[in-house]
Amino acid sequence: MRHALASLVIGLINSTLGLLLKLLTFPLTLMTFGLFLFVINALMLRFATLFVSGFVVHGFLPALLGAVVLALVHLALRALVAD
Repeated sequence: MRHALASLVIGLINSTLGLLLKLLTFPLTLMTFGLFLFVINALMLRFATLFVSGFVVHGFLPALLGAVVLALVHLALRALVAD
């Protein structure tokens, strides 16, 4: 149950605050060829830990690795669902 709540909170944060951060940091994202998006997603993971008790990310590097894993899962799911 806690994992479902964490994924819901991460989704809500990414669709609101994450979208705003992505718009504001668009020039930096262009200069880094999109790699800065991993940093934003890592920050969103860290931010989600404030709202879900029991969901813990210890440090920025694990959050960054989690952001990469989430991106790979998203890529795989889009490939499976693609027409």
